[in-house]
Order: sequence, then C-alpha cells, then structure tokens
Amino acid sequence: MKLEICVDNVSSLLAAVAAGADRIELCAALALGGLTPSPGLMRQAAACGVPVHAMIRPRMGDFVYDEAEIETMLLDIDAVRAAGLAGVVLGPLNAEDRVDQAVLERLLERAKGLEVTFHRALDLSRDWRADLELLIVLGCQRVLTSGQAASAPDGAGVLAQMVAAARGRIRVMAGAGVDAANVAELVRRTGVDEVHLSASVRRGRPATLAMGGQDPGDYLGCDGDRVRAVRTVLAGLQP
Repeated sequence: MKLEICVDNVSSLLAAVAAGADRIELCAALALGGLTPSPGLMRQAAACGVPVHAMIRPRMGDFVYDEAEIETMLLDIDAVRAAGLAGVVLGPLNAEDRVDQAVLERLLERAKGLEVTFHRALDLSRDWRADLELLIVLGCQRVLTSGQAASAPDGAGVLAQMVAAARGRIRVMAGAGVDAANVAELVRRTGVDEVHLSASVRRGRPATLAMGGQDPGDYLGCDGDRVRAVRTVLAGLQP
C-alpha cells in the first residue's frame, strides 16, 4: 500500500517524510485545493528522499484553461523537470465537464519522462468511465479520485467500480476525507492500493489584521502523528 501526503510548505514536507510518506504531492495554497508550487519549494523538495510530484494548476477555480494558462502550465512542467522531481499532477477539463483531450495531450508531451497523475478533476466528469479510458490510452500512470463524492469513504462504491474498470492499467488512488479511522474499510471496500491525504491541522499565530479576507497568521501544516497513524493501519493490511 502506497501512502501519498499532500503538503504546501517545507515543514510539512519534512514532517510527512519523517512519518512514513511513500510519496509527496507538492503544491502551494493547500487551503485552495492546491496550486503550482514555487520553483524554490520544488528544489527543496527534490532532496527529501521520497518521490515528489508537483501540482500543475495555475489558479484556483475550475479546470477549464485558456491558452495563456496552458502556456503557464507547460512552463511549470519545465520547472518541475529542472528541479529534479519525479512527476506532475494535473487535470484539464473542457466546458462540457469532460477531460480536455487536446490540452491533456499537450501537457503529457511536455511531461515525457515524468510520472503523471490526473487529479480529482475526474470527479467532475460527466462520464468518468469514458474519461478513465482516455487517461489510460493517453498514458497517465495514476488518477486521484474520491469516487465523484465529497469524500473517498462516501464515494467508495464508485471507487470500487473505477478500480474494476481500470483492470490494473492505471492506478486508482483514493483521496479526500481519508484518515486512520476509515482507511482500512476504504481499502477493503474499493480495492485501491494507494491512498492520499494531507493530514492537516491549522497552525500559526493570531493576527491583528486580516489581509485579503484571510487570517495571515493561520496556515495548514502536516500532522506527523496523523500520517503515522495511517501508515500503521496500512502496514497491518499488507499480505
């Protein structure tokens, strides 16, 4: 069982690796669902000792991108390669809420030699079965999904269908709402062999002034104890 931890800062990165993460999803702005991390953070993460996959998402909001945003994503993939990271995480959709094949093909071409995970944009697809087949044909190695539900435990039924439909041709990784209390049952019900979580807690210092509608003293940090708890459960599931 593989355990992927999503982080958006150096202290969380170190905590996740120390607690037993098999892989890191690296992003910025975790509270916004994850955006592309800075080149500096990418370079620091490259030396962490486990594979690191960087989010390629140029802004918050939907996953329908214009040409300028696509060009940004292509350049960000170049930055991932230059930093020496192992892979990228991305997910373009079109206005019909289907995987945007043309855009995805451009991104995959730029990402040759890197592992590619298609993120939870698939959970917004109007036809996940057809889009999952497309991801397989185009060569994505993995899909991160909650089974088109708010959380992976809630979407366990669809997740199981995705695993069956994948037939080992692409890895199905369960994410959203996963913790030590539900991960064993989630794996049992779905057959996934990879899980994803952030194990986040709110940290920081009280601030006297809000900036941009946010509390500048507040941020999400990885709780190593939560990661260890999930790691322990997963270890008990090994054959």
